[in-house]
Amino acid sequence: MSFLWAIIAGLIIGLVAKLVLPGRQPIPLWLTVLLGIVGAVVGNALASAFGVRETGGIDWIRHIFQVGIAALLIGLVSPMWARRRTHA
Repeated sequence: MSFLWAIIAGLIIGLVAKLVLPGRQPIPLWLTVLLGIVGAVVGNALASAFGVRETGGIDWIRHIFQVGIAALLIGLVSPMWARRRTHA
């Protein structure tokens, strides 16, 4: 069941990260989900490193880290994906 939650979280985090970035990111949905999952995992680790603990409400700081990392990854991967698609 945790695998399914990782996919759902990756989808949400990846889509929010794409919304935060300016312009169009020509990457497929599966890559958005994958980068969202990586962003969630790295964002959790980064939040823990900064001492962010579990909270009773919405853990905004952790989510900001997750979306920020996913946005960074999408921003890095998008130009490479677009370049790859034009050379094919």
